[in-house]
Amino acid sequence: MIKLSNNWLTEGLIDFEYKKYILMAYLQNAKKQFGQKKVYPALSDLVFHYKNLLTIQENKELMYKNFPERISKADFEKLKITYKKIIEDGEVMKQIEEIVLFSIPKIKNLLGDGKEIYEMIDEKIEISQIGISPIYPDEGYMFINEFQDRETKIYRYQVTVFESAEEKFRGINTSFVQSIRKGIGETYENIKLSLIRQHTYLPNPATYLININIACPFTESAFPIAKRALVRFIHQNAA
Repeated sequence: MIKLSNNWLTEGLIDFEYKKYILMAYLQNAKKQFGQKKVYPALSDLVFHYKNLLTIQENKELMYKNFPERISKADFEKLKITYKKIIEDGEVMKQIEEIVLFSIPKIKNLLGDGKEIYEMIDEKIEISQIGISPIYPDEGYMFINEFQDRETKIYRYQVTVFESAEEKFRGINTSFVQSIRKGIGETYENIKLSLIRQHTYLPNPATYLININIACPFTESAFPIAKRALVRFIHQNAA
């Protein structure tokens, strides 16, 4: 996928037509990814650039006083930008303003397309618990069945929580354990017991079965969306 630099707006030649060409090439490639049902990394990348452009638009006065040639530090939690003051140029700022005004609706429209694909896949994900309810649901195993795939992928997961000054965020770390093909008479409960015997550091792990009932790329769509669905499922059932 074509990547758009974090500081694409201010690096290199600052010219509306040039920046428009860069942006449109990037958006065309992202649209192609969505057409193939590849949600990530295009969707998260678009969200990042969209929020940064809104931040710049809302802080126009800051832009005029401290115009950056390059971003010196990005605060990803609050999406605020720390600027290095290197130039103040009215004509350059006019170009920047035109680029921002052009870019925001273009990115917003494509974001809508990406979110539709995300939601379509998310609606086709079913999650159920294997075995008894654990005391600590934020660590355990996730069994993933892809659409029309006879093998089950098993991952160990751990939900992480971190807080900003404004809100709490939940993420998930995963590591691949193994792929299995169920035999006749074998149950997911038996597979879970086998994992407990093999990996004694998790004596009573939370274990969830995730069925993905739609054909889509695993790495770019099914897996990341399934992970977010599991975090949501755990949080909702713990509330």
